[in-house]
Amino acid sequence: MKVAPSLLSCDFAKMGEEVVRIDKAGADWIHLDVMDGHFVPNITIGPAIVKAVRQYTQLPFDVHLMIDYPLDYIDAFADAGADIITFHLEAQSEPDMTIEKIHERGIKAGVVIKPETPAEAVYPYLDRVYMVLVMTVQPGFGGQAFMADMMPKVTAIKKEAARRGIDILVEVDGGISEKTVAAAAKAGVDIVVSGTGVFKAEDPERAIEFLKNSDK
Repeated sequence: MKVAPSLLSCDFAKMGEEVVRIDKAGADWIHLDVMDGHFVPNITIGPAIVKAVRQYTQLPFDVHLMIDYPLDYIDAFADAGADIITFHLEAQSEPDMTIEKIHERGIKAGVVIKPETPAEAVYPYLDRVYMVLVMTVQPGFGGQAFMADMMPKVTAIKKEAARRGIDILVEVDGGISEKTVAAAAKAGVDIVVSGTGVFKAEDPERAIEFLKNSDK
């Protein structure tokens, strides 16, 4: 299992140093949560911040757009250094056009669903995306409790992809820690996003190692 620590839980006054710290601790990807204050009731970072911290690591940047019109910002985040861009099917932009735009920029595309959105919503896009992100909290704020009842969605998506012969990654984001990761591992999750579980851990290296090996 891969681990993508979320910068949402880092010390924003030392973001560059925090990226270096988590890279050295064994992170596989860096997860960057982009919120616009409209799609979710919070505002975080934009392309300028992504570009600023890009110089501190060679790890893949997993950019999660929690914004109303992701299509309008694909170029900006591509230019800033995103390697993977995920966007919500509940957003206002047309999904097919958004996926196409991401691919035009040579970046891996992913779709995201909120807790209230059924797994079936992603099925039409499985053959065109690199990854599906299943939210295990309501998007908007870090530190929320993990919603274990989202795990059947993970299983259903993996099963549908296998039925169609599609190789796809499933990521979960929200409330992932040493106490909750076993449920994700059992469901077949490929990547876990962990903010507080890594950045606030006494020993981030040990926390990442534990999460990585939870599916063994």
